[in-house]
Amino acid sequence: MRVIGHRGCPALAPENTLAAFEAAATRLDWVELDVRRCDSGELVVFHDETLDRVTGASGRVAETSLAELQALTVGDSEESVPTLAAVFDALPDRVAVNVELKEAGLADDLAAVVGEAEHEILVSSFDAEALREVREATALPVAFLFAADWAESLSVAADLDCAAVHPHYDLLSSARVDEAHDRGFEVNAWTVPDREVVRRLREYGVDGVVVDDPALAV
Repeated sequence: MRVIGHRGCPALAPENTLAAFEAAATRLDWVELDVRRCDSGELVVFHDETLDRVTGASGRVAETSLAELQALTVGDSEESVPTLAAVFDALPDRVAVNVELKEAGLADDLAAVVGEAEHEILVSSFDAEALREVREATALPVAFLFAADWAESLSVAADLDCAAVHPHYDLLSSARVDEAHDRGFEVNAWTVPDREVVRRLREYGVDGVVVDDPALAV
């Protein structure tokens, strides 16, 4: 069972920062990160639409330039908001990356950033259109993220020719994992809160768990 460091593992360092990804890379073979576009056009690694929760500043990421973002710090750290390219440069080639797209319209720029990367890459999103664009523009495998509507979500994943599904862990049972596998999908569950849930999901036969703390899956 693969263990995927959620946003680089905020138990180790502030989420979606180079420090978090570098720390996770010493412990895990997979990391997950969030991607959206900033006002100056670059793809940046940032979860929220707005700056408030993570940086304490105000405003939308889409209306903030890269220079302005990189002048901010994340949480109480000295870490700034990284570009997607910077994260790939920082991660060892052996570390696989689950790139979660937070919006549509990123496929071409994503392909340009990761085109020469040696990392294994899986692109996920709650936005089916974002994944459709990736399927049309690249050869990267995709995974549909969802938190409800199991049957409908599997149908969406099939329509998108997904390699995997990423359901919220509460949706899963042994029978549902078997159903997903029978339909040709790997199953990576998010975001798993404790060791007991990890144990149960392992018994169900999931292929991966997304965690904030790598120690949960030891």
